[in-house]
Amino acid sequence: MAVPIAVLDCDLLLYGRGHRTLDRFKLEDVTDEYLVSTYGFPRQFICYLVDLLGATLSRPTQRSRAISPETQILAALGFYTSGSFQTRMGDAIGISQASMSRCVANVTEALVERASQFIHFPEDEATVQTLKDDFYGLAGMPGVLGVVDCTHVAIKAPNAEDLSYVNRKGLHSLNCLMVCDSRGALLSAETHWPGSLPDCTVLEQAALTSQFETELHKDGWLLGDSSFVLRTWLMTPLHIPETPAEYRYNMAHSATHNVIERTFRTIRSRFRCLDGSKGTLQYSPEKSSHIILACCVLHNISLQHGLDVWSSPAAGHMEQPEEEYEQIESVDSEACRVRQELLLTHFS
Repeated sequence: MAVPIAVLDCDLLLYGRGHRTLDRFKLEDVTDEYLVSTYGFPRQFICYLVDLLGATLSRPTQRSRAISPETQILAALGFYTSGSFQTRMGDAIGISQASMSRCVANVTEALVERASQFIHFPEDEATVQTLKDDFYGLAGMPGVLGVVDCTHVAIKAPNAEDLSYVNRKGLHSLNCLMVCDSRGALLSAETHWPGSLPDCTVLEQAALTSQFETELHKDGWLLGDSSFVLRTWLMTPLHIPETPAEYRYNMAHSATHNVIERTFRTIRSRFRCLDGSKGTLQYSPEKSSHIILACCVLHNISLQHGLDVWSSPAAGHMEQPEEEYEQIESVDSEACRVRQELLLTHFS
């Protein structure tokens, strides 16, 4: 006799039916120290996320016992900060690994929907001037609106093998273009570029370039390293400095640009799912890109809440090819004129 096979919900087996949501874990029942050690953030920050994302995460569901927004956020934070779907993480909040995965997907999309709210360039003149003043205070480089660079995040090989994601080290990755301010807060984050693309090509094709060339800030510039092409709005170091002014310019440029490297280390340290120590992100390039962007949003929110992690040691490692680029000489005469004027005005 044939035996019928039922597909059972693993959470249903554990908890049964009867309520609309499952409040399996109470924030008030544990200490801040426990929350920080397990989920990477204190109670106040987690409560803010519940308020911010609660309505989105409470969308109508066919499940008779949906997972509460609070539990979904804890599950996602646990993954972002540990890089693991370990059983003990799900056990701590009373859900299965399959439900953990669903929670990460839900919270990730909710954060991505709000990316433009938390990651953007300032628009009012007073804030722009403050941005420039803060950068000038670092090493005396005037007119800086942000520092830009790329970083690679390792991902699993796409199901349909796509060589465009294979970087110089032969690993699959996404090449992420980011801009930050002097505190390390992100002003722009494009996380979807295939790992095979060099930094200069990513910038050439990026929305960031379109922004600066068509509408943004004609009286300032970004700082980029020698992997980028000099532009009127992007100052790069001199390949072979010869005069004292050129040496001073390069030193100020390097000291200021170092902020983005510290920011990358901070993000990898806080969000271990990105640092490669637990392996690659086991998602498609699109979903991996969204996870990276969600972590960028959380990074900015954490800075807004005073959770400064500049001093945190970098943990693990992120699979990232070493830069092996040649100096790219600019053929833009106007960009060369702007840099020369900067040298003469501020570094001579």
